[in-house]
Amino acid sequence: MISVLFVCLGNICRSPMAEAILRHKVGEAGLDGKISVDSAGTGDWHLGKIPHEGTRRMLDQYKISYAGMKARQVASSDFETFDYIVCMDDSNATNLRKLPGGEQATVLKFMDLLPDHELREVPDPYYTGNFELVYELMDAGCQVLLDKICQEKL
Repeated sequence: MISVLFVCLGNICRSPMAEAILRHKVGEAGLDGKISVDSAGTGDWHLGKIPHEGTRRMLDQYKISYAGMKARQVASSDFETFDYIVCMDDSNATNLRKLPGGEQATVLKFMDLLPDHELREVPDPYYTGNFELVYELMDAGCQVLLDKICQEKL
């Protein structure tokens, strides 16, 4: 089983959106049971909460399930558990590196999946309100990541 962890700040907007989209794509590709997907936040403000209403609205619009998803915080054990750890911005990467085991972890920045895009970090829609842009980025980047996983691991 190949495992992917998406990481953002509070685990209610960007990373759960990416988790839901990649899970959906994995299912469409018939790869359930081969790829597992999770998400977490570097902060603890929203622990146990469901995804933000803006994230839910976008996922509902595209008929993508987020059932059972609740915010959690990154744990040091995640560095040993996950094959791919994908963070949304430099701040998240810095915070991951401060955790025990984080300094050696391989962390991929989400926007590195989309090298031709002008943005180098995924904007936080909690502050910008632009959930549509984040959905577009997540949809495109998750497809690239799925292709990458299939080439590298499957």
